[in-house]
Amino acid sequence: MPPKKRELSESIPISQQVQVALAWLEKNSAQRDRDNLKRFAISTEKVFGVSMARMRVLGKQLGRNHELAEGLWQAGWYEARMLAAMIDEPAKVTPAQMDRWAKDFDNWAICDTACFHLFDRTPHAWNKIRSWSKRKPEFEKRAAFALLASVALHDKKAEDEPFVECLPLIEHAATDGRNFVKKAVVWALRGIAGRNPMLNSVAREAAQRLVDSTDSTSRWIGKTTLSELNSPASLRRLEVQRRKAGGK
Repeated sequence: MPPKKRELSESIPISQQVQVALAWLEKNSAQRDRDNLKRFAISTEKVFGVSMARMRVLGKQLGRNHELAEGLWQAGWYEARMLAAMIDEPAKVTPAQMDRWAKDFDNWAICDTACFHLFDRTPHAWNKIRSWSKRKPEFEKRAAFALLASVALHDKKAEDEPFVECLPLIEHAATDGRNFVKKAVVWALRGIAGRNPMLNSVAREAAQRLVDSTDSTSRWIGKTTLSELNSPASLRRLEVQRRKAGGK
């Protein structure tokens, strides 16, 4: 069972609430879940071993809480940081906080969860996409493209132009052969293509330029992206979008 409401009351100091959450995580840890981290190439030093399903249960119980999220993040445990990304309040997240957390990214799961559940909902997302794309550390650079992919999926009101403007960032990063960077670049390019027929067209053009590159990683990214965009499921979605656009 998750912590009791009285243990997480606003009258309880944040430091104590953090300890209650950590105690719950430790109690609900399991060796099989620690083993699963290795199986999914998630490498981190401080880990309890708690399944995502159990973390979601605790996250729902904790509710949105910016101060608690910061406390959990500072605790340094893998599961605590996953929870922090789930419960933080996007409107209260600052650019400095985003940079601070990004520097702590040490595996793809923390990076992607922060981008997919939190950072893409802040007003600072586009600026961080541009700045993080120039970062050297693997997971900070991955964050730029995980964030771009997340915005492409979640921000239904975003105009096309910012996505088009990000294509040069994708093409520039396409020479980075590190596994977690190149896979995020594919994710971002595929996400842009999935928004509408126009963006699909320009994303395909970018992917083809990568295919024609002399760089082996760029070619892999281009070919992988086009293969996914040409899958039956992707083509069906594109056809539905074209019909909707034509009916307006």
